[in-house]
Amino acid sequence: MVTQVTSFGRSGLSDWLLQRFTAVILLAYFVFIVGFMICNPAMSFDTWKGLFDTTWMAAFTSLTLFAVVAHAWIGLWSVSTDYMTTRTMGDKATVIRMTFQATYSLILFYYLVWGFKILWS
Repeated sequence: MVTQVTSFGRSGLSDWLLQRFTAVILLAYFVFIVGFMICNPAMSFDTWKGLFDTTWMAAFTSLTLFAVVAHAWIGLWSVSTDYMTTRTMGDKATVIRMTFQATYSLILFYYLVWGFKILWS
């Protein structure tokens, strides 16, 4: 019987699809920001602030911020479970991997809360 060791019960396919979906969101945000900057060559602080004061832009930025965190979580989780193994790191690999995952999950959560606080305050 094959046991699943990845992603707290989700399949590798769902992680792959979620990471691709978040990448599309990140690309859309990047293209929009670059397009906005190209269309406003003499951009001032007031123009930039006016863009981010709109509700739709705050929602789009919030979605993008969440996509960055989800994308980073899946990527770092995949790297840590693939390369922090007993074969490459010895008997303490599980402790090192869990410490690494706990640390970056706290950092990602902090960045998400901080970003929402900046964006919506």
